[in-house]
Amino acid sequence: MSITVNLYYTGKNGSAQKFVQEMVASGLVEKIRNESGNLKYEYYQPLDDPETIMLIDSWKDQDSIDKHHASSMMTDLAKLREKYDLHMKVERFISDEAGVPDKDQKFIRR
Repeated sequence: MSITVNLYYTGKNGSAQKFVQEMVASGLVEKIRNESGNLKYEYYQPLDDPETIMLIDSWKDQDSIDKHHASSMMTDLAKLREKYDLHMKVERFISDEAGVPDKDQKFIRR
C-alpha cells in the first residue's frame, strides 16, 4: 500500500512559484526525494490557476510519512511556506493494490 498526498499551495503575485524555486535551489526537494520510503515528490501547475502549485507527494507507507514529518526538513519547509504566505488544500489517497481493472484498460492509450 502506498499513500499519495496532493498538496495545493496557493499564494499571490507568483509566490507559489517562488516557493518552489527556493525549495529546489535550497536542496530540500532533492533531500526529500532521497528519504527512505519516498516514491514521488513532483511539482505541477494547473493551467487555469497561475497562483497555485500542486505537489504530488507519494510514500511507501504511513511510517515513512511519519519519519518525514519528524525530520528537521519540515521546519525549513514550514518557514518557506510562511515566507511566501502560502495557503494549502490537501487531498490524500491510498493506492489500489489491484491496479487498473481490465474493463478500464481499454481507455488507456499506450
